[in-house]
Amino acid sequence: MITGTNGTTAAITASLQPAAAAAGQAASSGTPERLDPMQLVLHASIPVKLVILILVAFSIVCWVVIVAKGLHLLRARGDSERFMKAFDTAGSLDALASQGLAGFRGSPFARIFATGYDEMVRLSRGERGKRLDEAQATHVESITRRAAAAEIVHLESWMALLGTIGSTAPFIGLFGTVYGIMDAFLSIGNQQSANLPVVAPKIAEALIATAIGLVAAIPSVMAYNYFARRVGELADIMDAFALDVASRAKLGGV
Repeated sequence: MITGTNGTTAAITASLQPAAAAAGQAASSGTPERLDPMQLVLHASIPVKLVILILVAFSIVCWVVIVAKGLHLLRARGDSERFMKAFDTAGSLDALASQGLAGFRGSPFARIFATGYDEMVRLSRGERGKRLDEAQATHVESITRRAAAAEIVHLESWMALLGTIGSTAPFIGLFGTVYGIMDAFLSIGNQQSANLPVVAPKIAEALIATAIGLVAAIPSVMAYNYFARRVGELADIMDAFALDVASRAKLGGV
């Protein structure tokens, strides 16, 4: 009896071990895998990868333009402030020109002044203090205002690229999102299953494309609005400065 009981117990134990092992494997296999965004991007479909690459390139270009344009406007404002102080304290245009403009290379005002002064000297044939007639004064005014317009265009350079990135990046990211969701539904149809392991990776990679599009677009729009306001402020002052130079040139540069 004892032997039979021991044999029965051993048989039950042996039969339970595979079941326990299978239950352990099922539990372990039932543990959800953690989705890694980097792995999702690497294993994304080709169209989504292209969208992400385009948006990453847009983001890099955006920040390069922001840094370059910020330094450009910072130097322009600094040199312009120093030049305007020299312009206001100079007794005449000849006195200011004799000081040299090499220290104001970043100032658009200095280039406007140089254009108007050179034209005044040409029309007066080098005669200092000679007043210009109406036709000559109108010509100098036209020259200085044209120079101011050219400086404004120069200050606005590359800003159109920021505007383009800011307006198109969200739509490019949206295209990646739509394609990713469409791919997710195709996977559901092909596998006849709507389980999260089937749908989640596709939707996640689609939303990553949208996020990168916003990361590229938001700084572009903010920087574009900031730079546009700064350039607009300088443009108003430059237009008035061009008229000031022309009026002083008409009086012989006093």
